[in-house]
Amino acid sequence: LFLQLSKHFQNYFTPSRYNKDMYMDVMSLIYRLLSKSRQSGLISSEKDIDNPETSKIFSNYPLMLKDKLIIDFLVDYLRLMISGNLNAYEIEALMNEEIETCEQEHEVPITSLLQVGDALPAFGIVAAVMGVVNALAAADRPAAELGELIAHAMVGTFLGILLAYGCVMPLGALLKQKSDEHIKMLQCIKITLLSSINGYAPQIAIEFGRKILYSSERPSFTELEEHLRQVKKSGLESRNDNATVNS
Repeated sequence: LFLQLSKHFQNYFTPSRYNKDMYMDVMSLIYRLLSKSRQSGLISSEKDIDNPETSKIFSNYPLMLKDKLIIDFLVDYLRLMISGNLNAYEIEALMNEEIETCEQEHEVPITSLLQVGDALPAFGIVAAVMGVVNALAAADRPAAELGELIAHAMVGTFLGILLAYGCVMPLGALLKQKSDEHIKMLQCIKITLLSSINGYAPQIAIEFGRKILYSSERPSFTELEEHLRQVKKSGLESRNDNATVNS
């Protein structure tokens, strides 16, 4: 538990990287890969998929390349699509199993933290009872000293409640939010790729992925369309430059 918390501690208190800009990058990357596969065949994207770190397409998305889990999820299923040995139902079942496994891994520290948070008030009560017992053992002391001992006993209850509801439980809720954001990214990729496998054009497949996003991160249809238009334009310019060099 503590190893997992310390490993990702910095990420817990920084803004989520899975924001609207990140989703725009993800969808434009998938759009470029699917468009390339549709125009030149699935095999044409094999080099990009096998070596995303050196791919010209992936190099335009440095933030995504830093997220190894997302990149691995994307390229693994693109590779399965290229192999052609699995149908849409089999790939969807495999995706669901992987996403469920990821959720279960995330649940381990979340559940542990919430259980600790539930137990802390009880520990505070135990500390308070022990303090009261100590105070009763000194019942023959002056009232001022006895009052101080009872006050010390009450601190245990206060500390248990403060740590539970002021620190540990909010941290558990934050972990759950971070987990949900990560899972939503995987679901977006899943829906987009499955739409492509089922025969939809890249731009329509991207729209399927857009529709399942949270409203706070979901780009509008116009925003995504304009972004994809710029992606198309940059792709045409790149091909024209290559043609000029080759000639």
